[in-house]
Amino acid sequence: MKKRIYIAGCGGMLGEAFYEQFKNDYEIKCTDKDVNEDWLTFLDFRDFQEYKRDVEAFKPDYLFHLGAYTDLEYCEEHKDDTYLTNTLAVENAVYLANSLDIPLLYISTAGIFDGKKDLYDDWDMPNPLGAYARAKYMGERYVCENAKRFVICRAGWMMGSGPKKDKKFIQKLMKQLKDGKKELFIVNDKDGTPTYTHDFAKTVKELVENEYWGLYNCVCGGQTSRLEVAEELVKLIGKQDEVKITSVSSEHFKDIYYAERPPSERLNTKKLELRGVNKMRDWRIALKEYVDNYYQNYL
Repeated sequence: MKKRIYIAGCGGMLGEAFYEQFKNDYEIKCTDKDVNEDWLTFLDFRDFQEYKRDVEAFKPDYLFHLGAYTDLEYCEEHKDDTYLTNTLAVENAVYLANSLDIPLLYISTAGIFDGKKDLYDDWDMPNPLGAYARAKYMGERYVCENAKRFVICRAGWMMGSGPKKDKKFIQKLMKQLKDGKKELFIVNDKDGTPTYTHDFAKTVKELVENEYWGLYNCVCGGQTSRLEVAEELVKLIGKQDEVKITSVSSEHFKDIYYAERPPSERLNTKKLELRGVNKMRDWRIALKEYVDNYYQNYL
């Protein structure tokens, strides 16, 4: 008998990787308010009664709560919606997991730190800056303080699922290149760690199957910056001679990206390494695989 996993908020870039990594070994039910795949069914997990009814009917062995608003500007403009989605819905998930006596997975973020340190380990104290970070951190804290058994994984700069669902940095750059841009303006004052969705899902699988409950930083290896990632991407697609990368400060984009962001979101994966379950590869290797697998014939 395969174990059963209920995955809520599975319609995004991370959900695609979880579906691919778990579908063969588990019986999974994937839900989202945006039904954009034939393997998804509709659920808005902010509706507690519907969430409860759907999860209880499936009788899962695990509850994975993936979904959240991740657009920082949207979160600043719509704080109530952000807390409803990124915090209160998580409290509901904790209640459901506890009432069914099953483990809960919650996805947190490197963005909960204030960036005053260059590098954060699993035990550093968060200090969230904006509405998005605060809502996610409150979700993280609620899980830590109230869930009976849980895995929390903090992701960094997410990349995955290609042009279809990636709304983050890599896809934004690829779209500019597809549109024929010959110059990319990249910020030089933001450091962090890319996180490939498939490596992330594989690492979660190891944690869950070994019952290594707890809180983990879960990012690719190698500390880097927005600038370095952009340079590597342009090199990977063989356009380093055609495309100019111009280094700018965050001030350059302040009209578009006005929500406060920490100067450093760099995490290390000390706990994963100590547990011996780290499937997170170096970011350059992961980025190459990502581009090879999802951007063939895109440009």
